[in-house]
Amino acid sequence: MRCPYCASEDTQVKDSRPTEDGTAIRRRRVCPACGGRFTTFERVQLRELVVLKRSGRRVPFDRDKLARSVQVALRKRPVEPEEIERLVSSIVRQLESTGEPEIHSEQIGELVMERLKAVDDVAYVRFASVYRNFLQARDFEAVLDELSGDETDRKKRSDD
Repeated sequence: MRCPYCASEDTQVKDSRPTEDGTAIRRRRVCPACGGRFTTFERVQLRELVVLKRSGRRVPFDRDKLARSVQVALRKRPVEPEEIERLVSSIVRQLESTGEPEIHSEQIGELVMERLKAVDDVAYVRFASVYRNFLQARDFEAVLDELSGDETDRKKRSDD
């Protein structure tokens, strides 16, 4: 593993352990050349996924980009980093288990929205505003009305 500080290719693993959810191995590394310390993660990848964009372009699936999008939506929300990691891992596993080598970007967006809706309403609205490209306040009102309707349905089911 190349050192991110000095680009030396001779780094050493100092500690290895599974992540809390068991889906990855966390490795603490040190560079003997510069003394820099950093962490890497090793995950199982079932297959190479390609994302089919709305424009028709095909790009390799990037788990880190997905994780960043989810983290931005959940910024300053009361959600633990471990829960974010589990959410991202579950989306990736679901995408890999479809058996399809190409995934439409809309499918990824809908999965993220579905998961965020269950975790945090504010993050759901934040993500929806970017994903659905909100242009005016009415766009937010429609999503908030949708959330209110879901809350009413949940309350009715719990009262029964």
